[in-house]
Amino acid sequence: MRPRILFGGLFHETHTFLDEVTPWEAFTVVEGDAILGKRGDASPTDGFLEVADAEGWQVIPTIDARATPSGTVTDAMFERYWRTFADAAKPALATGVDAIYLVLHGAMATETQCDVEGELLARIRSLPGGHVPIFGVLDLHGNISPRMCELANGLVMYRENPHTDARDAAVRGARLLARCLREGRVPRMVWCRPPILWAPPGTGTHADPMRALERFALDLEAGPGEIWACNIAAGYSFADTPDTGCSLSAVTTAPLEEARARLRPGAQLAWDLREQGTISYPGVDEVVARLRATPPADGPVLLVEPADNIGGGAPGDCTDLLRALLRHGIERALVIINDPITVAALAEATPGEARVLEIGGRGSRLDQGPVRLRSTLVSRSDGVFILEDKQSHLASMNGVRIEMGPSAVVRSAGVTILLTSRKTAPFDLGQLRSQGLEPRDFLVIGVKAAVAHKRAYDTVSRASYYVDTAGPCTGNLASLPWKQLRRPVYPLDSISTPLFQFA
Repeated sequence: MRPRILFGGLFHETHTFLDEVTPWEAFTVVEGDAILGKRGDASPTDGFLEVADAEGWQVIPTIDARATPSGTVTDAMFERYWRTFADAAKPALATGVDAIYLVLHGAMATETQCDVEGELLARIRSLPGGHVPIFGVLDLHGNISPRMCELANGLVMYRENPHTDARDAAVRGARLLARCLREGRVPRMVWCRPPILWAPPGTGTHADPMRALERFALDLEAGPGEIWACNIAAGYSFADTPDTGCSLSAVTTAPLEEARARLRPGAQLAWDLREQGTISYPGVDEVVARLRATPPADGPVLLVEPADNIGGGAPGDCTDLLRALLRHGIERALVIINDPITVAALAEATPGEARVLEIGGRGSRLDQGPVRLRSTLVSRSDGVFILEDKQSHLASMNGVRIEMGPSAVVRSAGVTILLTSRKTAPFDLGQLRSQGLEPRDFLVIGVKAAVAHKRAYDTVSRASYYVDTAGPCTGNLASLPWKQLRRPVYPLDSISTPLFQFA
């Protein structure tokens, strides 16, 4: 008889310090057999389905819901998700399934649930028939809790940041499930947390600390013992939860104390390298003034502003960088601003028409507000584009077809501005080229990101500078109003001897 695998997905990286809430309507939801249509879309779901097809599994799809990083999710959204999941899962569990596979993020929070993934796993376990092995995949930026590891058997994390391996990680997780079914052995998860917070720019896997930690994970898997997988979670530092921060976990059939002992050197390595994950940047005016004094002969030069990192939940409409480019008279510059109001205001304009626009500055109370500019409309579009790179981090969230919503390109002085209606992380150059904008034609490009843009933009850029701007994804983590975070934690507190927590 073919193994029966229940499948579900719930994916959101929640920025709890934003004023906004994220409702059901913000999620892209696929239900039932429509999930099977995600074959070939380069997402983690596609990776799972590839293994399911190869193994001859009967996949029982429930619901897949995912949204771009944003503010705290409403309780109503999660409860609606759960009702739909449970309605589909109960009949399948009643007749028997062999396992459950989940595509999750690991850093989702609602108004009353700090650990949504842990709560989801607990509810699944409470269903009749919910005692079967649970495997799945998690984002490298998950805030992994002891509860998640207690309730799951084999959650596997991405290993790369930028997240070029999201689909591959889902394949690895599914292959571990296949091993479990084939060998008849069910692993457990072991968890360890060093007291460390890193903002996203310090978590790229091209450099330490994450480079060394991922090497540790690979060595641990290749060594003796029953370590099926080792995960390094960089954590998502803009979520105020008890478990926010770096963690290590293992999927293992080794004795509990042995597995914990194998993780401890990794926790110590993270602690020893903690300062390398803490980064500060010069002010945007300082960097732009240098570009004005010594204009680049060719480009593009990237100005990266992680404080307005769309991939980290920021609104993507903060204006500090735009203001600096205009103030210093930078020519052949390009920025992307998420601004559905201004796009709508241009609905009746014709290309070549000049209008006074109020651009950006509405999504964060930290910003100065809209920039008033006389701008010329260059073009409008529906904002749909296909990823040039199927390994783009966008594929892990949305597949290869991306919708920015109605979009417009305007130009003011020497600055070209792509206005979108749906905030779209700048992780793929198809975003620009779909609007007739060739990145190599510009001398300066503003990028609202932290790390995940690098796979695309580093291929065309001459130089890259991080700049400090106002925005909710600040690198100054001590400035955030923490209430629930487990303390003490570096760099918020002075710690002489670190306490490594295990579960």
